[in-house]
Amino acid sequence: MTTSTTAPGGALSTLARRLLRHRVRALVLAAFFAVLAGVFGSGAAGELSSGGYTAPSFESVRADRMLADRFHAGAPDFVLVVRAGDDVSAHAAAGTRLTERLATTPGVRFAHSYWTTGDPALRSADGRSALVVAKLSGDDTEISHTARALAKDLGGRHDGLDVLATGSATVNEEADRQSAADLTRAELIAAPLTLLILLVAFGSLAAAALPVLIGAVTVAGTLAILRLLTTVTPVSIFGLNIATALGFGLAVDYSLFLVTRYREELAAGRDTAEAIVTMLRTAGRTVLFSAVTVGLSLSALLVFPIYFLRSLAFAGIAVVALAALASILVLPPVLALLGHRLDRFDPFARLRRHRFGLWRRLAVRVMRRPVLVGASAATVLVALALPFGQAQFGLLDDRVLPRDSPAQIAGDAVRTEFPGGGAAPVVVVLPDADPPAVAAYAQSVAGLPGTARVDIGASSGQGGWLSVASAAEPNSAAAEEHVRAVRALPAPGPALVGGDAAVLTDTKDMLAERIPWAALIIVVSMLVLLFLFSGSVVIPLKQLVLTVLSLTASFGAMVYVFQDGHLKWLVGDFVHTGRLEVTVPILMFCIAFGLSMDYSVFLLSRIREEYLAHGDNTRAVAAGLERTGRLVSAAALVVAVVLAAVATSGLSVLKLLGVGLALAVLVDATLVRGLLVPSAMRLLGAVNWWAPARLRRWHDRFGLHD
Repeated sequence: MTTSTTAPGGALSTLARRLLRHRVRALVLAAFFAVLAGVFGSGAAGELSSGGYTAPSFESVRADRMLADRFHAGAPDFVLVVRAGDDVSAHAAAGTRLTERLATTPGVRFAHSYWTTGDPALRSADGRSALVVAKLSGDDTEISHTARALAKDLGGRHDGLDVLATGSATVNEEADRQSAADLTRAELIAAPLTLLILLVAFGSLAAAALPVLIGAVTVAGTLAILRLLTTVTPVSIFGLNIATALGFGLAVDYSLFLVTRYREELAAGRDTAEAIVTMLRTAGRTVLFSAVTVGLSLSALLVFPIYFLRSLAFAGIAVVALAALASILVLPPVLALLGHRLDRFDPFARLRRHRFGLWRRLAVRVMRRPVLVGASAATVLVALALPFGQAQFGLLDDRVLPRDSPAQIAGDAVRTEFPGGGAAPVVVVLPDADPPAVAAYAQSVAGLPGTARVDIGASSGQGGWLSVASAAEPNSAAAEEHVRAVRALPAPGPALVGGDAAVLTDTKDMLAERIPWAALIIVVSMLVLLFLFSGSVVIPLKQLVLTVLSLTASFGAMVYVFQDGHLKWLVGDFVHTGRLEVTVPILMFCIAFGLSMDYSVFLLSRIREEYLAHGDNTRAVAAGLERTGRLVSAAALVVAVVLAAVATSGLSVLKLLGVGLALAVLVDATLVRGLLVPSAMRLLGAVNWWAPARLRRWHDRFGLHD
């Protein structure tokens, strides 16, 4: 096909020739970038933020802010569990001193305890333990630092009392430290396993090392990107684990695809320069298109107003772009220097040649019985998806930490020993109510089902507030129903309801409102991009249906393992709560959808190339699967290994994300790409490539072509 220099293929061909002419300079610049990015990004971890799971628009957040500003109060985020050898009432002096010591520490907005208030909700059922609760001041990072210092200073034994720290501030701080340690372990696991997989796939050590080299450059750039992003927006601490894994995995994938095409061109008799130009013109185009699809999928996270998701979207989009650019800009000059030496010392050459037709044979057998194979694979996916219908959702609490974490141990004590809900009350702010109206409203709240106790806080002509203890755990459906009942109750003027249970309610309401918009972004962008890529209106719809089916199956497995606690031994011990963290399925869907489309593009690019050459749909599918089957399998296995390394984390939320994404990738690369895609394409035949005449003409003019 003849192309102009302004076409994508022409532009990439021109870029390839320039990189060949200036190969040494390009490599020196790449090395300089990697070193500079690594040095600059080495301080990224210290700049990342804890929390980020709420939005300023949440009613619960506005209630908390008003409590702090007007009444110097609020829902506690730092809790001390204090144990005595006998009745805690006998330790009033020591307990009061501990409370006052906490209250006078810089960064503590207020603190009170059973000994200073007499609140029975702060005394355990057996009378041998008590709670000291506090509200810390500052942003998420400042609160985390304060919590760490307080836990270190006040934890242990004081005046005959044993003290353990917990609360959301302490949990976030321990999660920060755990995720940083987990990142190092994940990298030590993923890098050698990736090299081993690539060595088996490529045979040559040089060919196997190239994707790892590009992955290392991308990780260095990822750290720099994360640090740069912190100058303009808060970035979640979990971005360090997720963005580096995503960047490394995609960089290896893209490099794998490019190197494979380069070797094919050499095998076809082309010289090194011509092979590199062809590689970048064809496979390079596919890599760029793949990066756009993954980036657009991640962009759907931007519709959610919580910086945990938004910061991961910004980081993910930048990292995907970096992975594609590193592959396209660094590989050609390296390959130019290596030339045919890329394949020297290939101990697996004979084995690879022997298995070259495996995927063609699989495709041919599948397409002989497309209905049986397709229906069987779809049935398996539907069966895997069924548990997702029973999914329950909550927010992160101390149980995200390892079982032996001090904050998790203390959190268990709060749940089992303090049934009155004193550590996590629902708070109601009445900014304009007078004292009699506040008292009357408190009586109404006390009569609601689920209310265990109501205490009136500050009450004056300038308004007042209530602390409402519930018998339900803050993360439970019963607590959510209780919050909705309080909000539905007629109040004497404006009322804001806050507390942990209210945060969960606001988060679910926000997600229910924004998820349709995120889905619309993903669906429309994928349909348009796949049409531009394929020229068909059928293929985009087919890929969308298959991808959603594949991901739903992975979600069902998440519920079965992480919500219900089955097969825990496969992923390492963790505390299962009977709920999934409410934002993780959304994050997982956006990442996994992009990765699935990534593999779809790799496969469809070769099928389309074959179909345009001879017009036989069945032959094109078999040839496309033959040429990409081993490649996609190796790429999927690499990404699955990288994500499974993330799942070695001691944090259950990272286990959930790592296992869920690894499973999604493997299901997509096996059941979907190996069985469902050839079955569906065989059944549809030439209809696969159909488009209305007007759209066909539009694609001929504006579509993506070599």
